[in-house]
Amino acid sequence: MILWWIGNIILLFAVLPIVAVLMNRIVTPVDRIRKTVDDILYNGVILTGELDNVPALLAETDGTVNEVAIGATRYVKRVGALLATLGV
Repeated sequence: MILWWIGNIILLFAVLPIVAVLMNRIVTPVDRIRKTVDDILYNGVILTGELDNVPALLAETDGTVNEVAIGATRYVKRVGALLATLGV
């Protein structure tokens, strides 16, 4: 019976504090991860509200790209004509 009490005392004063320290080392990063995930979720919801204007902005960008392509094509044709007249 005495060995049983000695085993209980060792369990209480040696093993349980070690388990508590190890659990703290696990729980602390999990809490930081949870806070980071909550922050990502909050900012993601805000970001999705900003994405409503994307189709209109893409249409504007497509128009600009088309205008630049037309200008670049004209430029290349004229440079090609100049180079042809120079014999290069």
